[in-house]
Amino acid sequence: MTLIDQGHRVPVADLAGHRQAAWERQSAHVAANSAFYRTLWDGTAPPRRLEDLPELPFSDKAGLRLSQPAHPPFGDYLAAPPERVSRLHRTSGTTGQAMNLALSRRDCEITEIVGARAQALAGLGPGMMVVHCLNYQMWMGGLTDHMTLERTGATVVPFGVGSTELLVRTILETGISAISCTPSYPTVLERVIAEKFPDLSPADLGLRLGLFGGEPGLDDPAYRQRIRETWGMEPRNSNYGVSDVFCNFASQCEHETDLHFVAHDVLHVELIDPENGTPKPLEAGAEGELVLTHLDRECQPLVRFRTGDIIAVQATEPCACGCAGFRFRVVGRSDDMIVVRGLNMFPTMVAAVVNGFPELSGDYRIVLDAPPPHHVMPVHAELAKGRIDDGTLAQRLEAALKAKLGATARVTIVPAGTFPATEGKTRRVLRTYA
Repeated sequence: MTLIDQGHRVPVADLAGHRQAAWERQSAHVAANSAFYRTLWDGTAPPRRLEDLPELPFSDKAGLRLSQPAHPPFGDYLAAPPERVSRLHRTSGTTGQAMNLALSRRDCEITEIVGARAQALAGLGPGMMVVHCLNYQMWMGGLTDHMTLERTGATVVPFGVGSTELLVRTILETGISAISCTPSYPTVLERVIAEKFPDLSPADLGLRLGLFGGEPGLDDPAYRQRIRETWGMEPRNSNYGVSDVFCNFASQCEHETDLHFVAHDVLHVELIDPENGTPKPLEAGAEGELVLTHLDRECQPLVRFRTGDIIAVQATEPCACGCAGFRFRVVGRSDDMIVVRGLNMFPTMVAAVVNGFPELSGDYRIVLDAPPPHHVMPVHAELAKGRIDDGTLAQRLEAALKAKLGATARVTIVPAGTFPATEGKTRRVLRTYA
């Protein structure tokens, strides 16, 4: 195994020899065992030097989606014998066809250790009890994230989704101090507490640390402050990942709200222009699409995989927390990007404006009923419980969106409780046209 203990605390420059040796082993493994990449590379041998990786073509989710039905169940990018597959997961399918994920025993262990680095960076550790409220039904966010939580030394309560009343009672009875869930789930809990436990407030549950992942939203200072004031707990994005690559390879720490990359010893990062694929330097101030290459993966190794995530690099020097990986924030997904009169809009940008209105719950949808080009951005925003629309709210939100984002919006205010309470990922962009 090429994983380095506490590898996220070693500057990437000091890992150069380790990373080069890992790539030589990995590229030989891929070339010998992955029919998918042999076809993609059209007989060309992978470059020996890691810095020459841009000589190879990109791979992407569309290619994997074609591979699996043609070569079920794992696709012809499975690079190990089927008997080496120790665990089968499935992606959530939020942005398209659900995919089968194959991991060997070693793949599982590396995934768990890297994920544990991220969870520990966010504040979880021995002596703490965390309840894990993500879907265990094949999704990586369930069992695999559970194992990353355990690797920190914390006590993990495998709760999953549903039975929210039981969850409230369990937290109260056992003294759980941390929760692992999506950023939208606290809103679900708040509704249940208000309806079923009228004598309790969310802060009465005693949660002190919120470990969030699976959805955007934690970059918004207003949302973070609302969580602190309502729950009395510190919100951290502890769980950023790409299921096809690693379920978790970045998190926030107590010093910074930017995500810290924790996997340079087993994962190679590139940044590209999402429009034309041109490489961009991985330096502070750079923005582009995240492209990832496994340096140690047995079952489904990916090389130059376009994630579709647009990130902005914030810093590259080591953080005060000790993490030496670069720090970044996620701007949005290329497939969620909406172009409004030439302006690139992402749901996270809309959320930052919506959360500035106390009359709103913070829940919203961008409802596209016609294909592009888009001249206005249709936003449906939900009223907060107990609040009323004075008749000017839509107009004021439209003005704020125009002032802060530059885009013209058409806002529809919908009643409290209009949007379904979800315990999984929330889709913010709805395309209703055929």
